Amino acid sequence: MTDLSSTPPQPYVAEHHEPSWREGLKTGTPTLFGIGAWGLVVGIAMVKSGLTVPQALGMTLLVFAGSAQLAALPLIASHSPIWVIFATAFVVNLRFVIFSALLAPHFAHLPWRKRFVLGYVAGDMTVALFLQKYPSEAPQVGKLSYLKGLLYPNWAAWQIGSIAGIFLGSAVPTEWGLGFAGTLAIICVMIPLMVGRPALCGVLVAGVVSVLAAGLPYKLGLLLAVLVGMLTSMAVEEGVEKWRKHHG
Repeated sequence: MTDLSSTPPQPYVAEHHEPSWREGLKTGTPTLFGIGAWGLVVGIAMVKSGLTVPQALGMTLLVFAGSAQLAALPLIASHSPIWVIFATAFVVNLRFVIFSALLAPHFAHLPWRKRFVLGYVAGDMTVALFLQKYPSEAPQVGKLSYLKGLLYPNWAAWQIGSIAGIFLGSAVPTEWGLGFAGTLAIICVMIPLMVGRPALCGVLVAGVVSVLAAGLPYKLGLLLAVLVGMLTSMAVEEGVEKWRKHHG
């Protein structure tokens, strides 16, 4: 008869499930080149926006959010008020609140310090890949190891690319400037996200609003475009769901 008192609890087993870590690494490996390239673009953008190397290194290590970094850089360069910079970064990163809410039921048993670290290194693609593998919140062996196999290599690829961009930024012709890096970055972010009618509508509306509101002070047109785009996507998604229920 097995002594149940000596059997480690499910979370403990999950944290030390090496095959799951390797499986997570294998699943996430195809995305690492793109993540590194995206980090390279942001690294160049930070240098071209006027940040010093130490400032750029501090930003990439502390913030770890390319879209928010790119949104904040023009504001920093134009000496916008600090509240505008923080508000813009906050709105751009609101999606991570959703990611946290999706992951929370899976790892609520962990100490808050571990959850804090996991939240810091979490990214769009890694969270999506994890939820594709584990759609159910039921405890399973290897969940945490699988997530770590996705998150840590992803974080490393980003930092390597970003730091390389910071130090190689001077090699990019000055006349290309921040606009070149920003254009590449927007393309990298936008294309993978334009999947489905709600996302496409949100992108189109945000683009129109950003053009119409380009004259607002402190580049508040960007903040307004993001908000209106998000609300549009939510409204379209809700409308699509209602249509499916009635015609399903």
